Amino acid sequence: MTVIEQLENDIQRVAEQIGPAVVGLGRGWRMGSGVVVAPGRVLTTAHALRDGRHHEEEVEVVLSTDQRARGRVVGVDADIDLAVIEVDTGQVEPPRWADQSGPPLGRPVLALANPGGLGLHVTVGTVSANARSFRGPRGRRIGGAIEHTARLPRGSSGGPLVDFGGEVLGINAVRVDGGLILAIPAEQSVREKVQALSRGEPASRVRLGVAVAPPRVARRLRASVGLPERDGVLVRAVESGSPADRAGIERGDLIVAAGGRPVERVDALYEALDSANPGGELEFTVLHALDERPISVRF
Repeated sequence: MTVIEQLENDIQRVAEQIGPAVVGLGRGWRMGSGVVVAPGRVLTTAHALRDGRHHEEEVEVVLSTDQRARGRVVGVDADIDLAVIEVDTGQVEPPRWADQSGPPLGRPVLALANPGGLGLHVTVGTVSANARSFRGPRGRRIGGAIEHTARLPRGSSGGPLVDFGGEVLGINAVRVDGGLILAIPAEQSVREKVQALSRGEPASRVRLGVAVAPPRVARRLRASVGLPERDGVLVRAVESGSPADRAGIERGDLIVAAGGRPVERVDALYEALDSANPGGELEFTVLHALDERPISVRF
């Protein structure tokens, strides 16, 4: 048997093994893919859902048999770009998660998808980089992503990235320059969050409840009204009733520190929020025009 014939056999074997667990999502609004991770549970990316809506959204799920079913979103964590859908998956066997984290460079991989239920797609590639990052639907940086060369068509987000043993290495999420794909890694912490979402548990991290602009925008806007330049994150809007609203943070405020550390970029704000606990407090330093003041926010 030639190397090419062996490769063909291996691809067909994995496709037959994993293919039944790969589903299509929606048609006519936003196509996506997903993978069965437990009986009655399908994992996909949060941004594949229509308008990024959360719990109780109904989703059309197309199984590998071309059977269409109405699924219900039971858990969404937009900060890590993952969502879980409840739907009748029949006798489909969920694939195993890979035990390893961060597969080595050059590792052959297979990407599977069923874009919008139009049929199973399988492409082969290799791991080209590890520990990449990208922005999730809410702007948070998602780290540890696996970059690979298995090209995929539109509507493949949410499908699995697997090794040649058929074990899930990650969930394909976004396309980057050069057609490379970034996959959310199937590391232990991610699997635990997926299990919590499958149980309908909300994401546990705290939310400030503001829309922000990056530092470069803040500097430009301050300069345009004659205020001195200052690094910080500009508050563009405040959600009514949110922790920020209750604490007195206002539209136009410049957040310059959080948790005792300078906030010179948006990621620093997210890192500070990730260090806070639900029910706890976090100290902010806010600049309103020329007036700098401390604000304590309770979550």
